[in-house]
Amino acid sequence: MLEPELLAALESHLEKVVHDVVFLFDGDESDPSSDMAEFLNEVIGLSPRLSLKEVNSSGFRPRFSIQRQDSDVSVDFAAIPMGHEFSSFVLALLQVGGHPPVVDPDIAEEISNVGGDHHFETVVSLSCQKCPDVVQALNIMSILNPGIRHTTIDGGLFPEEVERRQIGSVPAIFHNGELFEYGLMSIGEILGKLNVDSVAATAKRISDRDPYDVIVVGAGPAGCASAMYAARKGLRTAVVSDSFGGQLLDTLGIENLPSVIRTEGPVLARDLEQQLRNLELDIISSQNVEKLVPANASGLHILKLASGAELRARSIVLATGARWRRLEVPGEEKYLNKGVAFCPHCDGPLFKGKRVAVIGGGNSGVEAAIDLAGLASHVTLMEFMPELLADEVLQRALTRLENVQVILSAETKSIEGNGEGVTGLTYENRGTGESNTVELDGIFIQIGLIPNTEWLSGTLELSDRNEVIVDERCRTSVSGIVAAGDCTTEPYKQIAVAMGAGSTAGLSAFDHLIRNSVNMAEAEA
Repeated sequence: MLEPELLAALESHLEKVVHDVVFLFDGDESDPSSDMAEFLNEVIGLSPRLSLKEVNSSGFRPRFSIQRQDSDVSVDFAAIPMGHEFSSFVLALLQVGGHPPVVDPDIAEEISNVGGDHHFETVVSLSCQKCPDVVQALNIMSILNPGIRHTTIDGGLFPEEVERRQIGSVPAIFHNGELFEYGLMSIGEILGKLNVDSVAATAKRISDRDPYDVIVVGAGPAGCASAMYAARKGLRTAVVSDSFGGQLLDTLGIENLPSVIRTEGPVLARDLEQQLRNLELDIISSQNVEKLVPANASGLHILKLASGAELRARSIVLATGARWRRLEVPGEEKYLNKGVAFCPHCDGPLFKGKRVAVIGGGNSGVEAAIDLAGLASHVTLMEFMPELLADEVLQRALTRLENVQVILSAETKSIEGNGEGVTGLTYENRGTGESNTVELDGIFIQIGLIPNTEWLSGTLELSDRNEVIVDERCRTSVSGIVAAGDCTTEPYKQIAVAMGAGSTAGLSAFDHLIRNSVNMAEAEA
C-alpha cells in the first residue's frame, strides 16, 4: 500500500520512538478494514517498538488507536490516514512514542491544566489541506492531557456519519458529541473556546512583551517573506496571525514558483513556517488583529488584538491577504458549511455521487468544476457574464466532461434548503429576465477574493476596492507602516509576486527604522 520511498522515510523517523507503541485495531469484514490492516502491518514491520493487537469494541469500524504501551496516552483514527493526513499519522505515532510535540511551553501548560473529560472528533476528507492542522492540534492536546481524547474520522470512509451529522464542510470538529466548530482552529483557539480564562492569561502574556522593531501582521507568503528579511537584518521581529499559510491552505498544485518544479499549498505553508521558526523572531499565533493605532509622539504603533492584548512596534508590515468573496444572497449564510462551500479540494469528497453547482466561470471556477466532475454525479457551472472567463485550455478540458452543464448570463438570486442542508438555488437569466431553479445538494462559490482590510478603514488610505494603497517600496499613507501581498493594490495576485512584495516590505521597514531612530526608554515613559 505504501510506496517504498515512503516506507524508507517513515522507518528513519521511527528511530525517534522511545516507548513501545501498540496499534489497537478494531476491524470488520469490509474492504476498507482489510486495507487498514494492511496499512498497519506495513508500518509495524518498520520498527521492533511497534505491535498490533486486534480488539472488539463499540463505535466506528474500521478504526485503530495508537497507544503507548502500559499508558493512557493514545490517538484514534477512524480512517486510513493517507493523503494529507499521512503526516498527521506520522506525527501522532512519534508523539505517542515519546518524541515531544512542538508546542509553546506556556500552551503546553495550559493544555495540561484543562480539567474534565473531553472527547473531540474531527471529520475530515483526505484531500483537505486545512484538516491536518486541526487534527494535529487536537492530537497534541490528547497526548499532553489524559482527560482529552481525539478521533479523526474520514468522511469519505463513513458517508453515513456525514449524512447523520449534516456535515457540508470540513474540518468539522465535535466536542462530546456536539458541534464545536467548522474550519481551521489552532490549539490556542480551541483552548480559548474551552476556557475563557485561558484567553485572558494569553492576552496578558502578549501585552507584557517589550516593543518590537517590526511586527508583521499575517503569515501567508507575503508575511513570511517580510518577516524573514526583517529578522535577517537583526531587527526584533514578531509575526502575529490566526494561522500559517493563508490562501496557500486552499491551493492544491503549485507549478509556477521559480526553482520549484511542483509543490502543494499546505506543503509550502509548512516549509515557510519551519523557515521562520529557524530564525530569531517571535511567532504569535491564534491571534486576530482588530485595530491599528498609528504612532504618535512616542514613535510606537499599537496593534489591538481581538483577545484584548496589545502589541507595540516601531514599524508594521501589513500582509493580511484576502478571503473568498461571497454571493450575499438569501440562504448563503444559513447554509454555510451545510452545502455552501468554497474549497472543492477540501469539501468535494463530501458530495460524491451528488449534484453540485459551481458559481463563477473564471479559472478557479472552471478548475473547481473539472475537479468536482470526477466526484459528483452532475456539475452545473454558472457564470454571471455571457461567456466564460477562464483560460482556453481549461475551457477545452471542461467541454470534454459529459456530466457538466454550463449556464451563462446567470445571476444567483437565492440559495434554497430544507433547514438542514442545501436543496437548490434560484437564478435569473440576465438576457431574458426569466427565473429558474436548479435542484442541488451542494454549491461551491468561486467568484474571486476580497482583501482583509476592513479593520484598517479610516486608518490608512484604501482604494475603491478596499485594498491598501502602496508605492513601489510598499509604503502606505502612514509613515512606518508598509504592506504587501493580496491586501494591497499590487495588481497581480500570485504567490511569487506576494513573496517578492513581502521581501520588499521587510527591507522597506528596515530602511524606515535606520532613518528614523526611536528612543525606546522615552517611548515607554
